[in-house]
Amino acid sequence: MTTVRITRTALTRGTLAALSGLLAGFAALTVAELVSAAVRPEASPVTAVGGAAIDRTPAAVKDFAIRNFGENDKFVLQLGIVVTLALFAVVVGVLALRHRRTGSAAVLAFGVVGAASAVSRPDSTGIADGLPSLVGAVAGAVLLYVLIGRLTQPRRIPGEAEQENESGWDRRGFLIAATAAAAASTVAGAVGRTLNGRSAQDAVASREAARLPAPASPAKPIPAGAQLRVPGLPPFTTPNSKFYRVDTALVVPKVDANSWRLRIHGKGVRRDLEFTYQDLLDRPLIEREITLCCVSNEVGGPYIGHARWIGVRLADLLKEAGVKPPSRGGKADQIIARSVDGMTLGTPVEDVMDGRDAMLAVGMNGEPLPFVHGFPVRMLVPGLYGYVSACKWIEDIELTTFDDYDAYWVKRKWARKAPIKTQSRIDTPKPFGRPEAGTVMVAGVAWAQHRGIQKVEIRVDDGPWRPAQLAEQDTVDTWRQWSYPWKATPGGHTLTVRATDGTGEVQTEKRTKTVPDGASGWHSVVVTVD
Repeated sequence: MTTVRITRTALTRGTLAALSGLLAGFAALTVAELVSAAVRPEASPVTAVGGAAIDRTPAAVKDFAIRNFGENDKFVLQLGIVVTLALFAVVVGVLALRHRRTGSAAVLAFGVVGAASAVSRPDSTGIADGLPSLVGAVAGAVLLYVLIGRLTQPRRIPGEAEQENESGWDRRGFLIAATAAAAASTVAGAVGRTLNGRSAQDAVASREAARLPAPASPAKPIPAGAQLRVPGLPPFTTPNSKFYRVDTALVVPKVDANSWRLRIHGKGVRRDLEFTYQDLLDRPLIEREITLCCVSNEVGGPYIGHARWIGVRLADLLKEAGVKPPSRGGKADQIIARSVDGMTLGTPVEDVMDGRDAMLAVGMNGEPLPFVHGFPVRMLVPGLYGYVSACKWIEDIELTTFDDYDAYWVKRKWARKAPIKTQSRIDTPKPFGRPEAGTVMVAGVAWAQHRGIQKVEIRVDDGPWRPAQLAEQDTVDTWRQWSYPWKATPGGHTLTVRATDGTGEVQTEKRTKTVPDGASGWHSVVVTVD
């Protein structure tokens, strides 16, 4: 009986030691959250470690995450970090039961990792970014030391000798300390989140107060025939709430437009320029229909959308700074656009200044940019994949050369230059759909931004290519809808689509992955006709 009792006691203490580790980890995170309110929200350990993890993740893994988790990839990463921290905390708690100081030291070591991650981030403002992780780790280490002490130190009973057996640990003291720690940590976390939320209020207020002026060069009305009336087709204009989002920001930057500044400097710049948000609004604005596409979009993928953008022509700003394209003797052939979160994108100067509607956008579909899409200002260059052209939350433009500087994604083995490839997609019928025999409307979209779409063709099984009916084209910078009335017969069938762009180039059949410069290949769907 004695052996069984001692074993159960040891098991109970092991469980409570694991709980102690979890409480210590929880305290470390919530105290760090509170301290980050005094530094900046991006310095919190989950955000800092998550950002560092994204920076060090191979391109193929990033591509896998985007492909499988879509816009939830950041939530999955944060969840993975929290689960990893929880497991680490459990192990440390159990370790501390036998090696109390070592367990506390392990918590401190993890805090050092968090601090190093925060300070090493591209958007780091300095050594202060490491404070939340360090202070949180100290709080967690102290708490673990105290809680384990309640499990390992013999309990004293007034008037009796100190009990030396394992059953003599201080249950009551442990429960009081654990309960108090959980309550205090919860309060610290709640206060930290509230304060960090308030830090974004000025940004939210500045967006609510923003009023977009009428553009000096408005977009032409979208042709009535640009939108086909086919069930299953996406709308020609993608609503802001449905527009795809692919970036590396774990926390969406909330930038106050009143304090925002944009600087233009670097090689070939005769004089540095700086603009406020209001400076840009006061300039002649252009309004254009532009379709954006992410380089991580696989064949037939969803990471493409269309919107009506309003902004300042970027070439005009560069000319004011004295910049010339390389074809006219300019010293710089690359624009490095920097975001407030430290992201860098490299764009060919020649493409920005060749007459296309490259802009610094301030509005999207008739309203100021949503925060997730770059408020207050983002960059757009039609015809280029987003990772080399569509910098969100932009705050700095540096003129340099491709030989002198590799931007964020180029350092991770993506191509320096990335013109959008000619692509097409079948939106209806859906893969593995079961349409009924008879006339089935096959429809989708095709795109080759800055070249336009000249023709779309459909093939059923291994039959001949048949021309699809094209919707009216808006501009060469927009996608184009198409449809094909298919006389479906019972059985399994494979439908394949290909497009021809405005230069006469036919979309290639060759399948390539998204890395290094975008996917290629024909999109197919398999259906069973009943």
